[in-house]
Amino acid sequence: MINIPIEKHPLKPFLPKEAKLLMLGSFPPKQERWSMNFFYPNWINDMWRIMGLIFYEDKHYFEIKGEKKFDKEKIEKFCIEKGLALYDTACEVRRLKDNASDKFLEVVTPTDINVLLRELCLCRAIVVTGQKATDTICETYNCNAPAVGEFVNIQIDTREFQFWRMPSSSRAYPLSLEKKAEYYKKMLYSIFNL
Repeated sequence: MINIPIEKHPLKPFLPKEAKLLMLGSFPPKQERWSMNFFYPNWINDMWRIMGLIFYEDKHYFEIKGEKKFDKEKIEKFCIEKGLALYDTACEVRRLKDNASDKFLEVVTPTDINVLLRELCLCRAIVVTGQKATDTICETYNCNAPAVGEFVNIQIDTREFQFWRMPSSSRAYPLSLEKKAEYYKKMLYSIFNL
């Protein structure tokens, strides 16, 4: 068997102090696929188009016009204003195939979510954006997975959180951008009381 190298997470957790929601993916794609140095960096990942559609009725809101890049500064400012913290459920992985698919991602070291949550005193919801992230949280906290677009309550240390499972923002997930935005809008409006 070929020895597959372990990749360490290339980004630091983004943890605004006022965050009410911690959104967790699985792990970033290889850096050659990045359009910015931030979370959900792949140009063909629709996370920032979903957010643009929900909050600004414009799926192109976070794109840099004329370039295949997202506007990192605009996204960071948005996340701080809205109270959105970001990281991933794995801090070390092996890619079993040379692609960004979660199906071929082996989690070597799960992220210590408790450490992140200690930084986020106002946080009351954990949101996962795909199956691998869902599985990792369920294994870590020995809880059942909510249905897509729904949540279950989980206890972590002395705090209770809503654990939401969202459809993946990857285009590989067979759902239209508009339909995904409906799921995310329901969750965001519930958490932020919009």
